[in-house]
Amino acid sequence: MIPPPAPAASTHRTIRPRGSLVIDIKEVTKLYRMGAETVHALRGVALQVHSNEYLAIMGPSGSGKSTLMNMLGCLDTPTSGHYQFNGRDVSSMSDDELAAIRNREIGFVFQTFNLLPRSTSLHNVELPLIYAGLPPHERRERARQAMQNVGLGDRMLHKPNELSGGQRQRVAVARALVNHPSIILADEPTGNLDSKTGEEIMQLFDQLYEQGNTIIVVTHEEDIARHARRTIRLHDGLIASDRMADA
Repeated sequence: MIPPPAPAASTHRTIRPRGSLVIDIKEVTKLYRMGAETVHALRGVALQVHSNEYLAIMGPSGSGKSTLMNMLGCLDTPTSGHYQFNGRDVSSMSDDELAAIRNREIGFVFQTFNLLPRSTSLHNVELPLIYAGLPPHERRERARQAMQNVGLGDRMLHKPNELSGGQRQRVAVARALVNHPSIILADEPTGNLDSKTGEEIMQLFDQLYEQGNTIIVVTHEEDIARHARRTIRLHDGLIASDRMADA
């Protein structure tokens, strides 16, 4: 039985003042060639996201939400249009430049956790810092602090197969936080979790937002989107609605 949403999620929630402009997308299109067919995944999307926002992106299969997520995460580039991230034009960046943005500016949380199975939780959290070139002592301390921040201070030396699904997702959240990114981008973060554990993860996101993090969650589940303070709905590659939640 799926428990009802907590009343606090809809009747009283902190909405922090928006900060500086982080994401600025103007008239972005994305075309894919599938044999002789051209798929218009995005059809002139315009979107701004500021620091201090908690945004949910929703839409049915084929609406373009996965394509938009890949664009926001610098995993893909637009066919046309412009995308600025913290004032930098990423529309025409090289693969190396995009990789640097992904490592330093964006903390990813995936449905499938994407953890190295033979490494400890602590080492999994350290990975972005290794790629960033931080010295061992500093990255170890930052990884330890990130693990503490998600409530897993006593699980640092456990490997993923020694953890529950919810604990594995907390490790993934710690990894996303460790580089102090401009945004946390979560793709169906509760998709592999039961409803109770999924709600615990979303409560963690609520806490992270209230602590100052900017969060974008891509989901098809209404109860997950309800945690966000702003919800965008896509349909046929266009933004069909963009609504703020009530405080």
